[in-house]
Amino acid sequence: MIKRDIQKKLEKALNAMPVVALLGPRQVGKTTSALKVSKSLEKKTTYLDLESDADFNKLRDPEAYLKRFSNELLIIDEVQRKPDLFRVIRGIVDERKRNGERAGHFLLLGSASRDLLQHSSETLAGRIRYLELTPFTTSELFVHEGNKFDLDKLWLNGGFPDSYLADDNEESWNWRSDFISTYMERDLPSMGVGIAPTQLKRFWKMLAHYNGNQVNSSEIGRSLELSHTTIKSHLDVLTDFYMVRQLQPWSGNIKKRLIKSPKIYIRDTGILHSLLRLPSMDALFTYPSMGASWEGFVIENILSILDDRWESSYFRTATQVEIDLVLHTPNQEVWAIEVKRASAPKLSRGFYEACKDIQATHKWVINSSQDRYPLPNDVEVIGLIEFIELIKAKVATL
Repeated sequence: MIKRDIQKKLEKALNAMPVVALLGPRQVGKTTSALKVSKSLEKKTTYLDLESDADFNKLRDPEAYLKRFSNELLIIDEVQRKPDLFRVIRGIVDERKRNGERAGHFLLLGSASRDLLQHSSETLAGRIRYLELTPFTTSELFVHEGNKFDLDKLWLNGGFPDSYLADDNEESWNWRSDFISTYMERDLPSMGVGIAPTQLKRFWKMLAHYNGNQVNSSEIGRSLELSHTTIKSHLDVLTDFYMVRQLQPWSGNIKKRLIKSPKIYIRDTGILHSLLRLPSMDALFTYPSMGASWEGFVIENILSILDDRWESSYFRTATQVEIDLVLHTPNQEVWAIEVKRASAPKLSRGFYEACKDIQATHKWVINSSQDRYPLPNDVEVIGLIEFIELIKAKVATL
């Protein structure tokens, strides 16, 4: 198994905060990472899995049960299944703090997003730190595999560990097909999602065809015989459970009419390619919207290494003047990023015009090559791997 970089962050957070929440999609390695970290801490650890009926029933009286573990680390898996737990945890944390126990009380693992848990966990404000574990990323794999790292393999099969580490593409494909079926039929219902699995699966497949674009809720609703509000609700469900990213539009003030709907991406391109029935690189290269798949792959890999001091968006006007990704850095720089698969990318006048509109301080074109070279008007072409290393260095200095 490839070592996950999250383990260092987890250990640091547990030594600083009473409660740490490690969030991310199912089957991404949260439990494995948590149990590995627990072995490095000088504390006794108790693990509860709320998908287990036996463990869930232990928390019928959560306060009485959890108070038994003074000066221990409690790891609670699939915590979104018991949202009333946060209030109890707050009382226990405050009591332990009065007794001199400052940090490392609870490690909460969840398959629902911070936004979805926020209402329940707001009582833990100032006591909890959130970390996200994504599928494998370019940054992580390049560090551990070096020159053996195959970028196209990660793009095609996605970063879920069992998919990426499968013996071959066929086994990876089979794992993803099983994952999608199980996720719809068992996992989401077990997490309280009250949507018919067949309906949500049809929606998810249809959504894949909108990858890299704004969703037309009314159009999808007519196809599925659902209202546009129901479509938006389904979209939020897949977003809350880390399957979809909604990239928000740029919100600056200019004298042009801007597109105000978010762009959507299936976050893992392996899942995207399964939904689109693209089992091989040959099939992917002949797919008409191959560029949108690459765009989403690049954007997801960039956003996965940024912290919440950075702001991300896309820019598009009603006349289709567009920038794929806009980053506002913590030191007030504005990065305009265009994503192209071609090794010799060509930019439209619209990109340069958009850069003026947002007053971009840095202009990049990210492609699949390993070359770096300048274009007119202070634009630089750079490969994804080098750009990831560049942005990691930038993050380290801020």
